[in-house]
Amino acid sequence: MNSHEERPRVLVVDDEKLIRDILADFLAMEGYIVRTAEDGAAAMAELNRARYDLVISDMKMPRMGGIELLEQLGRTAPHVVTVIMTGFGTVETAIEAMKRGAYDYILKPFKIEEVIRIVQHGLEKQRLAAENMRLKEAISLHKVSEAIAASLSLEEVLATVAESAFSELGSDWISTWLDDGQGHYTERQHMIRAGLDVPADISTTASGDIYGQGTGLTVPALMDLLHAQPSPSSFGHLDPGVFERHFAHESTLIEQGARSLRFFAQVPALPPLSLMAVPLRMKQRLLGWITVATFTRNRRFDGGQYKLLQLIGSRAAAAIENARLYEDLQATFQQTIEGLAKAIDRMDRYTAGHSGRVSIYAGVLARRMGLSPDMVTIVQHAALMHDIGKIGCVLNLNKPGKLSQEEYEIFKKHPGYGRDILEPIKFLHPLVPGVHFHHEMWNGRGYPLGLQGNDIPLIARIISVADTYDAMTSDRAYRRALPHDVAVAEIERCAGSQFDPDIAQLFVEAIEDFREEQAARGEHIPE
Repeated sequence: MNSHEERPRVLVVDDEKLIRDILADFLAMEGYIVRTAEDGAAAMAELNRARYDLVISDMKMPRMGGIELLEQLGRTAPHVVTVIMTGFGTVETAIEAMKRGAYDYILKPFKIEEVIRIVQHGLEKQRLAAENMRLKEAISLHKVSEAIAASLSLEEVLATVAESAFSELGSDWISTWLDDGQGHYTERQHMIRAGLDVPADISTTASGDIYGQGTGLTVPALMDLLHAQPSPSSFGHLDPGVFERHFAHESTLIEQGARSLRFFAQVPALPPLSLMAVPLRMKQRLLGWITVATFTRNRRFDGGQYKLLQLIGSRAAAAIENARLYEDLQATFQQTIEGLAKAIDRMDRYTAGHSGRVSIYAGVLARRMGLSPDMVTIVQHAALMHDIGKIGCVLNLNKPGKLSQEEYEIFKKHPGYGRDILEPIKFLHPLVPGVHFHHEMWNGRGYPLGLQGNDIPLIARIISVADTYDAMTSDRAYRRALPHDVAVAEIERCAGSQFDPDIAQLFVEAIEDFREEQAARGEHIPE
């Protein structure tokens, strides 16, 4: 054995001092750390004071016997291996004890060699179980790490962290704080484990301590908590200043009992029995911290669980930083799209706002079709960009009357110009089909390629309907806007020729609902 701390700890429980001393001496000679207790009650006191790997307990003792001690250990220290000692006349009782969780039994009078053999086998069983648990934890951590690292969504990262805190650490509560980019830290996540039960034997004093063994709750609010799922406010609010100061000098935070209260802005209605937190750092910068707590009786966080939380925190910090960079990129992307759309609209005072409206209508239709949120966003962005190719058309788009045939042929090149403008920009590639093919027709008579039916990309078929509707319901240099009813009738008439018939029908339904929603909000609705 490498060190004193690594030696297994054995507790011998018997009301006969001679038996306690004999077992203690022989087991100590085998290299174990051995302590003794005269009955079950004394054993529980010792177990609350120190960690033990194995307990050898007599069956019949005053105050608390072996069976009752076994039941207490099952609730408070299920990892401890228990061996029962009994006389020949009570073998049936010993077998019953094994059914309740005892590892084995020893018959009195015992042979010391047999006792040592049973202890060795029991501790070996415990070691293998611990290794198996560590292997499961390593596999779970790998899965958690993969899930965290794979996401570029901040909300998904936080959700994965919370799930792992509940499933892998046995936490009852999690609170995650992140910097807001302006020198302050705000709570971005506050979750309670589903189905959390508040122990009925928690005793709460006026000071808020709940660390006694009382039989009832003395705060009315906690009485209510016994009959309903606790709300986040029941667990109080952390003090970000205390955490910031703590993590400026320390990298570890694990507290048991009342010591954890100093991390709260005010004493919570339901203080934690055990609390730990890890900082989220990128290089030397503090991004925030993850705090977890347990309110379950006899559950305490230990060093192994803290190491697991540290590993989760280190992966989460990198993922959070990546998610924020991705959000910044998305914001830049959105600004780029909007800037280009405004540039298009400024080319023609009669089409000012056209790109934005087409984007709105296309989004309404895409959602009605049940497309994913990501696909809806692509449709809306492509709709904003659908006329970007007009930048390459040298035409007077403000001239009264329709374009000449020559001008129209030039105008028909704008979808191809749009493709040419967007293709060199890698992050705009998903928008290209909508921009390039939004003038194709269901019957194959559109341009630039004369695609037909389902050969036309879905995104282009969506934009085509939205574009046509807005063109008809907006003023042009050569005509006034058409009424909504006339535009809808025209779309219905052209379903199956110009437009995908299914998409045209869905658009008619969606635009009617959209206008009703606008009216309910008191927004202006064109006639």
